[in-house]
Amino acid sequence: MENNSLTLDDFLSRFQLLRPQVNGETLNHRQAAVLIPVVRRARPGLLLTQRSARLRKHAGQVAFPGGAVDSSDASLIAAALREAQEEVAIPPESVEVIGVLPPVDSVTGFQVTPVVGIIPPNLHYHASEDEVASVFEMPLSEALRLGRYHPLDIYRRGDSHRVWLSWYEHYFVWGMTAGIIRELALQIGVRP
Repeated sequence: MENNSLTLDDFLSRFQLLRPQVNGETLNHRQAAVLIPVVRRARPGLLLTQRSARLRKHAGQVAFPGGAVDSSDASLIAAALREAQEEVAIPPESVEVIGVLPPVDSVTGFQVTPVVGIIPPNLHYHASEDEVASVFEMPLSEALRLGRYHPLDIYRRGDSHRVWLSWYEHYFVWGMTAGIIRELALQIGVRP
């Protein structure tokens, strides 16, 4: 499949045909979830946020809407939808959840579950000033191009940890967010 011709139907059929494999044990037990919002268009987009520079953790980083699971959340999916509503005003009822990717361990001690959902193209985003500096959309075909992600191996306390790095316009996409996007590309079988 040519990556620049990725349609929403291509994405949906590939995502649904290739279910994620949940492998191995995770290191973290505190639960969090993020929403991977795919914008429903002929040429779909991927909605991302840039976190506020005033935040204590991950200030200024590009991220998906999401956060820790609250006791009021019925599920990981409910947590991702609640956080997306709080951070960028995406109404939970407007999200068509199509599945999840395997959980990822964060350096902050959370096990993060990426929830993939389709959102309408005409939503009016309203960024929470406390948490989000900006909201932007990246073409899904560009986001899922494996060749855009570059590895960086970091050694911390004797352990090697691979981090993925990328740029989109003036946004530096790296760390967990870049890793999740790259995993999504691998999940649906996009070629470099």
